[in-house]
Amino acid sequence: MKKMKFLTALVILIAFASCSSDDDSTTSLDVETAAVSNLAATQTTDYTTTPPSISGEYTRFSFATGTTTTGDDWDIAFRGTTILVNGGEETADDQPARTANARAYIATGSLAEITEVNTAMLSADSATEGLAITTGSGNGWYSYNPENHIISPIAGKVIVVETVTGAYAKVEIISYYKDGDTASDSQYYTFNYVYNPNVGETSF
Repeated sequence: MKKMKFLTALVILIAFASCSSDDDSTTSLDVETAAVSNLAATQTTDYTTTPPSISGEYTRFSFATGTTTTGDDWDIAFRGTTILVNGGEETADDQPARTANARAYIATGSLAEITEVNTAMLSADSATEGLAITTGSGNGWYSYNPENHIISPIAGKVIVVETVTGAYAKVEIISYYKDGDTASDSQYYTFNYVYNPNVGETSF
């Protein structure tokens, strides 16, 4: 009888330990791969002023939802060739307020080749140091041809983003023109991205 009680207690203990192990385990979310076409990031330029003045709303994008947003949950925002991150501080009066701690950097390599986030390279927007995703031809993600006025994404430049939730995404801009046609309207982004929704996980 005592032996039977001992075995019963042992089975209960093992079952409890197994349940505790299952309860403590966490399930990783799948890494997401997606594409965005013709995201409008239009601006208006007034050439009657010196220097020319630029106006227009920034288009805010959230990787968590995979779409644009008008709230404070945005990770990056687009207007013209400028891309902001929702972290740090505004570099101009007409930019949306930074309400989170998003950061970014531009990596060199293809989207497939960038498999790990280099956290040491991440930075937020700064009024003194400039934007994390630098602007100007050849400085960041694009080049400008003064002969035909075409803006082209630079091959092998990938934007890596730490999102407002602490997750990570990587972005490859494919085109700056509507439907990818340089004869069509500019300021329409088409890009591919990979998003790892697991907070703090730096691999893609």
